[in-house]
Amino acid sequence: MANILLKNVSKHFDSVRAIDQVNFEVKKGEFLVLVGPSGCGKSTLLRSIAGLETITGGQIHIDDKNVTETHSSKRDLAMVFQSYALYPHMNVYKNLSFGLETMKIPKNVIDERVQKAAQILQIDQLLKRKPKQLSGGQKQRVAIGRAIVREPKAFLFDEPLSNLDADLRVQMRVEIARLQKRLGATTIYVTHDQVEAMTMADRIVVLNGGRVEQIGKPLELYNQPSNVFVASFIGSPRINLIKLSELVELQNAGKAVIPEATLKTFEDKRVEQIGFRPEMVKAETKVSARDLLIHTEVSHMEQLGSEAYIYLETDHNINFVMHNQGQQHFESKTKLAAHIDLGSSHFFDQSGSALVIKNNLV
Repeated sequence: MANILLKNVSKHFDSVRAIDQVNFEVKKGEFLVLVGPSGCGKSTLLRSIAGLETITGGQIHIDDKNVTETHSSKRDLAMVFQSYALYPHMNVYKNLSFGLETMKIPKNVIDERVQKAAQILQIDQLLKRKPKQLSGGQKQRVAIGRAIVREPKAFLFDEPLSNLDADLRVQMRVEIARLQKRLGATTIYVTHDQVEAMTMADRIVVLNGGRVEQIGKPLELYNQPSNVFVASFIGSPRINLIKLSELVELQNAGKAVIPEATLKTFEDKRVEQIGFRPEMVKAETKVSARDLLIHTEVSHMEQLGSEAYIYLETDHNINFVMHNQGQQHFESKTKLAAHIDLGSSHFFDQSGSALVIKNNLV
């Protein structure tokens, strides 16, 4: 398995900067996920690593070797695409073996690799079937198997689950994560689904407009986002954001209570927005005197069995979500005093950058 290093990698299409000065390293055996909204450059970046796109600037190193000018066929990387790209006229065995045959690998070695990959992916009973006889999940396993048999330095996945239904997508992401750990394979995985990123990655690279917003472990990004974009993109449901000016208006209208010392701290630190996760909102009487209190009413509720999401709103059209464990039900228009844990909240300045405020100050 390989380590992959990107140094100031850029890719321009005429005046459009699809990738702009990207720097990061993928360690040997690491599962790194590139995540971001559509058009952020994540697939272009993956294709650049694979050698399918010629970068405009910077360098790409694999195992300390500069491969920036190296043809894709010489980089020893295996890519799994969003479309399965199986050969429809070949059975599963031939789909798995064809690439090895073109590399002039001995037949006995090919058979050994194909059988091993088929057993790992539990498709050994499908080897004689054609792609049209397979389900979506089975086709995806074959596509992954075609990458495994090559025994490459690293695996590259380009949104491989986006064509699957919701239940199968969950099943396949678990299987891919397990497979990666079993093989110890260096893996770069592209997705727009932050749930996939959070559940599969050792580390996540958050991209926006071709630039890296933040790199870190899943819970680091969730608990310590560097800016409003990362805080909003990571987490489902998304983080609640309220402007300090709106909170002051609510307080003046008698609809919120901001502790006086807290308000002074916010003003001194020039807090523009306060972000708090749904689980940081409680509708309880025994809460900290340092909590932010907002008087709300229930507009909508999603009961999921073991948990629920309650959508709250105020007279000033400020809406946010509360996460509640259990099956407690709230009727629409129910009045709730929502307490927000400021000690676990996030604070952002006018530019959207995160501010560090000690818990004892709030």
